[in-house]
Amino acid sequence: MIIPFKSVSISHRTAPLTIREMVALNEEESKAFAIKCKDLFGLSELLIVSTCNRTELYYTTQANISEDLVKALLIEKGIEITSEFLNYFKHLNETEDSLRHLFEVATGLQSKVVGDLQIPNQIKKAYQLAADLNLAGPYLHRLMHTIFYSNKRVAQETSFRDGAASVSYATVALAEELSQAIPQPKVLILGLGEIGRDVCKNMEEKDFAEFTVMNRTQEKAEKIAQGMPFRVAPFSDLWEEISKADIIISSVRTEKPIITLDEIKKLQVLSFKYFIDLSVPRSIEDGIEKNPGILLYNIDSLKERADEALAARMASVPDVRVIIEESIVSFNDWSKEMEVSPTIHKLKNALESIRKEEINRHIKGLNKDEIEKLEKITANLVQKIMKQPILHLKAACKRGESEKMVDILNELFNLEHIEEFES
Repeated sequence: MIIPFKSVSISHRTAPLTIREMVALNEEESKAFAIKCKDLFGLSELLIVSTCNRTELYYTTQANISEDLVKALLIEKGIEITSEFLNYFKHLNETEDSLRHLFEVATGLQSKVVGDLQIPNQIKKAYQLAADLNLAGPYLHRLMHTIFYSNKRVAQETSFRDGAASVSYATVALAEELSQAIPQPKVLILGLGEIGRDVCKNMEEKDFAEFTVMNRTQEKAEKIAQGMPFRVAPFSDLWEEISKADIIISSVRTEKPIITLDEIKKLQVLSFKYFIDLSVPRSIEDGIEKNPGILLYNIDSLKERADEALAARMASVPDVRVIIEESIVSFNDWSKEMEVSPTIHKLKNALESIRKEEINRHIKGLNKDEIEKLEKITANLVQKIMKQPILHLKAACKRGESEKMVDILNELFNLEHIEEFES
């Protein structure tokens, strides 16, 4: 019997950000917790996915350990009164449910921004960690590569990956587009509220420019920049940094604009300078484009871009689900065949033992060439004898009738005792 594939999940669909932040695991924490789970629960296959929107554990086991795993995670994060947090977690103890959930997460169907382009890389990193810790066995290896192939199909066969489907993604895409004609472009990100943080997160793996972040509370800027390729500048240097930057992205919360035409006029703008205003109310005065070389984009134009991309992605969702269902069927066929692989192995060993025994009885008096020919002929015979039982077993797997055939083969060839026979 194949070991069930299960999962536990806390995400933006089940818990607010403050709760998700409390249980999120960074790379080092994920590693430490994975090792602990291996020891505590005897897990041999475990995938830990932890992002700003979700923390999920996928694992194989016959035991019912979902709640214990959640409690272990909460305790690992220093939360001792675990009962107050248990209801935020979703438990998926049926293999089919867990498989479908992981496919949907990995393709971006479960993401806050549908079709999130970062999630495939986050899943790959989680898989790499599992492999490094010897927590990825045959089941997880095969599953991950099936998921990667599904993602490739989604990208090639649908519009689900096209465009930037959120304002923050659209901002990054616009900044990258604007920077193409600028040698050594500099991007300044002002304000690190929710949308500013999202822009930073989406810029993290980009390398098209030199990035500087700035916030009224510098500690917040330093915290966000930690581990990212960002430079931090004090808010008091606002106009000095604006003068150096080519692209300025502002999401500062303010009652009136902090970037005004009067201040812009004081700058020596020798080439184009692009401003992107994500603030509501606006933090950049609408008339700054009166100054030569200044171009301004506001949140409405970016939202329009994002809405168009999101509509295209949503239209592709049925096609993505078809790919997922096809992939799950293919993976399940493989996992069912895995159930009978020990029987196939034992049958091969049984026939090989008979072959060797018969060769040893007739080998006397034969020269080297004759022995090699005999080995080749009998090995080919075993292969041909094996072919039909294997085909029938695999067909029975797809019909869900493999158990009956396994019993017949065990009885015919006494396979239950083949290991004793071999030794």
